[in-house]
Amino acid sequence: SRQTLMWIPDSFFSRWGLPPSFRNVPLVLQIFIDRDPTAFAPILNFLRTKELDLRGVNINILRHEAEFYGITPLVRRLLLCEEIERSSCGSVLFHGYLPPPGIVFPQLLLPGILGGSPIPVPPTPHSPGPLEPRDHTDWVSRRAGLQKQKQGKVLIVAGHHNWIVVAYAHFVICYRIKESSGWQQVFSSPYLDWSIERIALNAKVVGGPHGDKDKMVAAASNSNIILWSIQDGGSGNEIGVFSLGVSVDHLFFIGNQLVATSHTGKVGVWNAVTQHWQVQDVVPITSCDTAGSFLLLGCNNGSIYYIDMQKFPLRMKDNDLLVTELYHDPSNDAITALSVYLTPKTSVSGNWIEIAYGTSSGAVRVIVQHPETVGSGPQLFQTFTVHRSPVTKIMLSEKHLVSVCADNNHVRTWTVTRFRGMISTQPGSTPLASFKILSLEETESHGSYSSGNDIGPFGERDDQQVFIQKVIPVTNKLFVRLSSTGKRCYSSVILTQHRPKSNCICHMRRIQRLLTSP
Repeated sequence: SRQTLMWIPDSFFSRWGLPPSFRNVPLVLQIFIDRDPTAFAPILNFLRTKELDLRGVNINILRHEAEFYGITPLVRRLLLCEEIERSSCGSVLFHGYLPPPGIVFPQLLLPGILGGSPIPVPPTPHSPGPLEPRDHTDWVSRRAGLQKQKQGKVLIVAGHHNWIVVAYAHFVICYRIKESSGWQQVFSSPYLDWSIERIALNAKVVGGPHGDKDKMVAAASNSNIILWSIQDGGSGNEIGVFSLGVSVDHLFFIGNQLVATSHTGKVGVWNAVTQHWQVQDVVPITSCDTAGSFLLLGCNNGSIYYIDMQKFPLRMKDNDLLVTELYHDPSNDAITALSVYLTPKTSVSGNWIEIAYGTSSGAVRVIVQHPETVGSGPQLFQTFTVHRSPVTKIMLSEKHLVSVCADNNHVRTWTVTRFRGMISTQPGSTPLASFKILSLEETESHGSYSSGNDIGPFGERDDQQVFIQKVIPVTNKLFVRLSSTGKRCYSSVILTQHRPKSNCICHMRRIQRLLTSP
């Protein structure tokens, strides 16, 4: 009836202007609405009864349809239902809200602001000729505001012990958590002229320049690396700015040493004891991992090399003494992914080193190093040829072997059988799951996008690990999925519609603990 459809003013139906005798409209009049009829049923019931029955209804879809039809009372009720289910204070995994830092951005000196020549703008239908000064100023102001908004956007978050570092476009902020005081901002870097692409944090420096209480933070852009030392009280000092000579692909700490690598075959190391920066030339690098004080490099010539970081202070110039070949792939394929697993030390067997790696042809191999055969090098243990694209990620843990290839992040997993902590062939590794971690990347991605949107897997090697999936580039939802089976175990919704984009929302990874609960 007309009364049922039109009792809400300014709705989709009230704008039709239906005649009072809507029931007597000739049958030839047909009104087609190009929307989902299933979702329309509860909306029509609400218009009839003014009651809301949510059994078997997706609230998000229903609210979207109600907004289309302009059913304001229904939209308000659905928003209330959503707010009841989720709170801005967060779920059990929500650990803290960190307000945006009080950074004063420098004046954005754009042409035309301080008496310069006007910026040429293509004519539009509303501006057939050159812009008037007032319009030009407004356009420049909007452009400056857009640049400031981009500068205040969180790009990368990294953590170590009870510290996290948050990278924005041109500065970094460090936060520390204590049981007594909670999260606190303890360090803010100066404004940098270049855009940050990589960050690294070491919250437990041993033998640093100011004692063992030092923390170190590093940021990289292109070939430049800047390193700060942060005292326990929060005051920070710039240690120096270093150059790798080529673009930095990976930036991390091994003990108290900062390491930067490039796919071109450069390794840069800064040692906290000697305060010395050294760049070493190696074969072009396609993957890397760490094991204790060792840096392992997978290279495009099919070899795996290792470097003992403790040798770098000696300023060795001979590559044969510093860079040692550990293993060579039998097919001469490039080593595109690398994972090292150190079994717990025992008095009987010592340390059994296990290495899983993936190649450019899609092969996944496992090699092992017996304590009794250290001199002969690792031996090939297992080979899997299940991928048709280059392997991009690999992880060997206590219970699982996980590999990811370039075909839309296709994941294959195996269960690992161990005997007394060491990998075993009885019954050997058995296939467990096959799934994809689909993720659409930005068309015009910034330099820090790959570093700030890594899918993982994350977690301790002796426990269940997880992938972090962000399906589309601009979203407020993340999915946490078990790395072993791909099962979605948590969906994180970040509520930011009433908050500035520069906020940092911390969901601490307590997932491993929750996975074992009922």
